Amino acid sequence: MEHTVYLGLGSNLGNRIDLLDQACQKINKLIGPIVRQSAYYETEPWGFQSDHPFMNAVVCVSTQLSPRQLLRRTQRIERQLGRREKTGLDGVYHDRPIDIDILLYDQIHVDEPDLIIPHPRMLIRPFVMEPLREICPEFQPS
Repeated sequence: MEHTVYLGLGSNLGNRIDLLDQACQKINKLIGPIVRQSAYYETEPWGFQSDHPFMNAVVCVSTQLSPRQLLRRTQRIERQLGRREKTGLDGVYHDRPIDIDILLYDQIHVDEPDLIIPHPRMLIRPFVMEPLREICPEFQPS
C-alpha cells in the first residue's frame, strides 16, 4: 500500500545544497519516489545559537514503508551523510550536516517515545511551514 509522507530536510554544515541533493537521491532510492519538492530556503538556526545558517526544504514522498521503517531509513540516510547524534533528544540542538524529520504520514497520528507524527513542533517552525505550504497549499493543521 502506498503512503504519502512529508519530510523536512535541513543542513547547516558543509556544502548544504549538495547534502540536501544527496539526501533527496537517497530518499528516492531507500524510501520511495519524491513526488513534490520545495525550493531550498536559507534560514537562521532555530532553538540554538550558531554562525552557520541552515538550508531547508520539504519533500513529499510516496512510500510503502511503515512509520517505524521510515524512521529507521531516515536515520540511516542521516548517518550516511555524516550525522553523528540525534539533535533534540537531550533538549539541546546542535549544528549538523543533515537532518530529516518526518512531518506527516498520511492522516495518521503516532505518539511513541521516539516517534511522534505529525511532527510536534512543525507548526511553530517557519522553516518547515513555508516550504510545506509551497508544495502542499491545502495543508490544514488538525
